[in-house]
Amino acid sequence: MAKKKMTVLDFKKYKEEGKKFSYVTAYDYTIASIVNDSDVECILVGDSLGMIMLGYDSTVPVTLDDVIHHAKSVVKGAPDTFIIGDMPFGSYNVSIEDAIRSANRLVKETGVDCIKLEGGVEMVDTIKALVKAGHNVMGHIGLTPQTATSFGGFKVQGGTPESARKLIEDAKALEAAGVFSIVLECVPSVVAKAMREEVGVPILGIGAGPDVDCQVLVTQDLLGMYGDFKPKFVKQFAQIRQEMVKGLNQFHHESETGEFPTPEFSFNKAVEIPKVYGGK
Repeated sequence: MAKKKMTVLDFKKYKEEGKKFSYVTAYDYTIASIVNDSDVECILVGDSLGMIMLGYDSTVPVTLDDVIHHAKSVVKGAPDTFIIGDMPFGSYNVSIEDAIRSANRLVKETGVDCIKLEGGVEMVDTIKALVKAGHNVMGHIGLTPQTATSFGGFKVQGGTPESARKLIEDAKALEAAGVFSIVLECVPSVVAKAMREEVGVPILGIGAGPDVDCQVLVTQDLLGMYGDFKPKFVKQFAQIRQEMVKGLNQFHHESETGEFPTPEFSFNKAVEIPKVYGGK
């Protein structure tokens, strides 16, 4: 039996009921279909595809066309899962009009259920305009990968009383601007807990401790598929990369030895081969 797809209204409902939920990434049809078969409620087609799928060093080079290309496949693969489309760097920071145009494309061309963009108070006017234009908007504060270099790289945010209070004020500003939920990345657990208590919309934590409304991880990280980097906050719930390498090596071995394919994996219909005349 297919799971019931979550809606924007369910985010607030789950928070009010104290119901925790989960949120992972997908960038292609196959992974999306696997997530769709699981109990996980949400998929982000994130600009993290830059590192995971395209081999970039950061999310910055990812284009709107990249996200649209991948999101189309994810939407097809996960019809029963709430899907978020990431607004990549450069698609919303030029002007409000440009942000609306980018969001329109992302939603119209892919069918994602909402858009997500990074930034705090400085993004309030853009978020208000996007909401007014009819978009469901998810915020993202704390460690914001698109601008991580401004904070000295991929480091924990909100580690001082001043920066912690600034994050909570950012969250309140985003809520007032109309976001229906906020991703909070890489902050001390105590800050996430305080934010959850002070803000009415759900707080979706990635590296933000246990006291949030939803836990977020990159699928390739939590399944042990991505070998280049493992953040402190990632628990690997499986070791799929090792199993994949093991399977590939077994295929290679059996190909070399002739063990594969056996008759079971061959077409064994008897066919009379006509004689070929020619030569001397």
